[in-house]
Amino acid sequence: MSSPAPPTPLSAARPPRAQPPCPAATARPASRTPPRPLRLALSLAPLLLAAGWATAHRSVLYEGARRLVAADPRWLLAGAGLTCLSWVAASCVRQGALPERLPPGPLLASQFAAGAANHALPCGLGAHAVTLRFLRGRGVPLERATASIGLYSLVRSTAKTLVLLVFLAVSPAWRRLGALAPPGRVLVPLALAAGGAVALAGVLVTVVRPVRRPVALLLRSALTDVRVVHARPSRVLALWGGAVAMPLVQAGTLACVGASLGLGLPWEQVVLACLAAGTAVGAVPAPGGLAVDAAQVWTLVAFGAPPAPATATVVGYRLLTDWLPLLPGALTLSALIRAGVL
Repeated sequence: MSSPAPPTPLSAARPPRAQPPCPAATARPASRTPPRPLRLALSLAPLLLAAGWATAHRSVLYEGARRLVAADPRWLLAGAGLTCLSWVAASCVRQGALPERLPPGPLLASQFAAGAANHALPCGLGAHAVTLRFLRGRGVPLERATASIGLYSLVRSTAKTLVLLVFLAVSPAWRRLGALAPPGRVLVPLALAAGGAVALAGVLVTVVRPVRRPVALLLRSALTDVRVVHARPSRVLALWGGAVAMPLVQAGTLACVGASLGLGLPWEQVVLACLAAGTAVGAVPAPGGLAVDAAQVWTLVAFGAPPAPATATVVGYRLLTDWLPLLPGALTLSALIRAGVL
């Protein structure tokens, strides 16, 4: 007769209890998209901005539209095509300023939407803010995204100055620009103010440590990306080719509008007036390019155009390049924000 089996220990009889999952394993990654009310407010802000601007400038819109209705539609269509090419050129420069490949469709949409943001902030800050959010959404670090915007601005201004110098060298109309230069008593305070601002910035970067460290990191990232970008022929072509094309496309648009309204100036003088006015006062902090518009009218009149057609040409140019795309650009900006692209 066999002996009874020893009793099974209680710990062996019970199945092991399942351990609760680790909180770190089940925690969802933090979402980078803003809350829904904030996204809704951001998406509606461009629309409200566009509506407010159109209401405040309804007389200007009406006058420009009235003159454009009587203009030659073929030249206006050519100007509209050049306006579309300006967004393509801006996208090329943005892509050329970064080693990483950006998606072409969203990049072009962001540059189209950036035009609506430029009416809120001066000196192109609205477009830079939209581009910065777009690059951050593509995973580009903040310092490298900021460095690419700095490279974009530097290359664009350099290319525009080079194109202006070429037109000054080949066109005899440059002599008339001497009458537009401000007197020396105005240039001296401006030069002193600019030199003081540069000196103050240098002192802040050198002395203040919280400022020196991020600036040094930004410059290091910028120099690294400049070397990488200029080592790739495709990026060099996109960066400098787009930067050269942008002022030519914009000046060509002004020339097309002038031809449609019977401005009566040769196209090279219109292009030279556009380049000279944009280069001279492009950095004046006025939203919507108002200072550039005034300088363009002034320059066209100095070249021999009657004041009324010159004003109508600049108004039509602004209507074609900025005001008509404002509402579609605001809608695109809202759509990109709601889709999480920005």
